[in-house]
Order: sequence, then structure tokens, then C-alpha cells
Amino acid sequence: MAAFSSMSTKKYSVRSFSFPARSHPSTLRLEEELSKRRCCWQGASSSNAETLCTGLFGLAELYICIEDLLNLPLTRQALAQHHNEEWGNALLDCSLKHLDLCANTRDAVLSMKQSARDLQSALRRSKAGELSIKSNISGYITSRKTMKKGIANSLASLKQMDDMFREFPQLEQDSHLSAVAAVLREASVITASIFHTFLSFLSPSMLKPKPSKWSLVSKLVRKGSAEQKMNELDRVDAAVSNLQLQGWEEEQKILCALLNLECLDAVLESFEEGLECLFRSLLHARVSFLNILSN
Repeated sequence: MAAFSSMSTKKYSVRSFSFPARSHPSTLRLEEELSKRRCCWQGASSSNAETLCTGLFGLAELYICIEDLLNLPLTRQALAQHHNEEWGNALLDCSLKHLDLCANTRDAVLSMKQSARDLQSALRRSKAGELSIKSNISGYITSRKTMKKGIANSLASLKQMDDMFREFPQLEQDSHLSAVAAVLREASVITASIFHTFLSFLSPSMLKPKPSKWSLVSKLVRKGSAEQKMNELDRVDAAVSNLQLQGWEEEQKILCALLNLECLDAVLESFEEGLECLFRSLLHARVSFLNILSN
């Protein structure tokens, strides 16, 4: 999956901006955060769990800075004078889509974490019998299918924002307001870029419904040389498919699955924390923006 940022620069390049020379400390901090996020994500097509988690927390910090910018008297005055313009409504709609996207992704991660923990518990109690393990393997696969559908919906939402920014109006009448609009616009593009990469990480790559034994072995052989490129979810998917088709009587297969599930649990826990932090920052920034435009 291509990163959103690479597509964005081709379709509607984000123009550079700057606040007046004697900027408030809030704007200087914001410009620094935007520069960090831009350098980290522009042109990136994939990322590991640690980088993604860092990106979520960095994005949360960016929206804290945006909230500070929105609450500056100069910003509030400028926005209040132009509150009925198309660009404001577009950004407000975009902020709602970001909130929904973050909340839905967080719920998917929580559901995935619970099903993975249920499977982990069942494998640890493998002496309890085959039926228990079968049920939890089925539950894990169902969660992955549900996540796949959710990811498709989220990508469709991102596509709507992509289309919206193609014809995004530029502001020329107020230098400060123009800079604020540019900040909000670029933050939205960076947010979409991070979520594209994040959703790509979460998307199932090799777990298929009822695969044949030969097709699975063939895939595992092809994947073997590139195992280092597989993320934590890919490894659990492979281990679960291996258990499903070749049985779980072998202790080595159970231990392999348990090890991968343990690593996955730590990753999903970090994602949950990052998404929760980002959700709060997005919500606070939206409330500030909404309050200004509605007055």
C-alpha cells in the first residue's frame, strides 16, 4: 500500500507556510512539531510497530499544539470573522472523520487484543482438550476478518479526505489565518499518512479462510526468506494457520505461537495507549475549533 503522503505531494502539494516574524511561542512549537512529523512520514511506505507507536504519540503532541494555536486571541478573532467559509467547514468535517477513524481503529485493536489473549490462554491450557483450542483459533480468525472489513471502511474514509483536499481553497486575505489554515490542512494530510501506514500494518497479509495445506506450506516457504520483514501480526497469523492445518499436538508449534502472541500483546497494548492519547488530543482540538466557528 502506498503511503498517503507520497500521493498527497503529487495531487495537492502542501505549500510551505510561516507565521509572522514575532511569533508566539505556541506557533514556534507547532512549526517544530510539524517539521518532525513531516520528516518522519513524507515518502514512507511502511514502518515497524515501534515507529508507528512513536508516530501516534507524536501526532497527539501535534494536535495539542494545534489546540494551543486555536486558543490564541489572534487566531480566535481571525477564525470568528471567517467562520462561514467553505474551508472552515471542510476542516471541521475532516476533524470529525479523524475522530471516527481513530475511535474505530482503537476498537479494532482492543478486539484483536482480546481474541489474541483468549487464544494465548487456551494454548497455555492445551491439556484441557482440542475443542477449547479450536474455538479460540476460530475466534482469532474471525477477529482478523472483522478487522479486515473495518480497515476497508477506514481506507474509504481516508479516500474521501484525499478527494476533499484536491480542491482545497487557498486563503490570501489574512496572513495569520492563511498560516492557520495551512497548518490544519497539513496536519490532516500527515494524520492520513500515518493512518494509511498504520492500517497497512494491521491488515491481514496471509491469513485466509480455510486454506489448503499445500497453499499454506507454499506461502510459508516463500515467506521464509523474508521472515525478518514480517510484523508481529503477520507472525501470529502464520503461527495460527500452522496450528489450524497441521495440528497443535506438537509442543514446538504451541511454544512458537505463544511466543508470537506474547510479542503481539505488547505491540497492541502500545497501540491502544497511543490511539487513546491521540483520540483525546483530536477531541480537544475539535472542540476548540467548533467553539470558535459556532460563536
